Amino acid sequence: MALIHYPVVDRRGNLVTSAVTNLDIHDLARLATTYGLSRLYLVTPVLEQQHLVQRIIRHWSEGFGASYNRDRSQALRLVKVCNDYLAALEDWRRLAGDDMAALLTGARQRQGLGFRHARKVAQSKPLLIFLGTGHGLAEEFYDRGWAQLLALRVAGYNHLSVRTAAAIILDRLVGERGRPLIV
Repeated sequence: MALIHYPVVDRRGNLVTSAVTNLDIHDLARLATTYGLSRLYLVTPVLEQQHLVQRIIRHWSEGFGASYNRDRSQALRLVKVCNDYLAALEDWRRLAGDDMAALLTGARQRQGLGFRHARKVAQSKPLLIFLGTGHGLAEEFYDRGWAQLLALRVAGYNHLSVRTAAAIILDRLVGERGRPLIV
């Protein structure tokens, strides 16, 4: 799973870099660990934010933080910080092989795969799921021709945090099968 902070759009559709949040790092790492993912990419070109993520990971992986909460330390081992999404994609391709697939997520209504079809894709090849921050992934992701999940919708409302959306998406893809669908 890759949490993208750039390139994303703001509410007006402008290309922006969003801020990394401490809560996203912890919650998404625990979610990734719970569902058996191999990697959580945090993608930001901002060096100060990259350093912040590394400092948080070090705190919970070394010394007092590691001994205080071993589960958090284990979850944060999945986190890899990348300058851009192409670096994340290349790292994932190195781990998963050339027969991998990218899967875009987003709250905007677009053509896309339902979860039943996405599960079939996930069973046949390793997925890298892209999650956008801000108001979603930039148009350049969609221009690449990658598959996209249909937007989550219940009662016509969709204004979920990225952490909540990620949890719903992973649960619908993996569910209670007990076997991770993502390498």
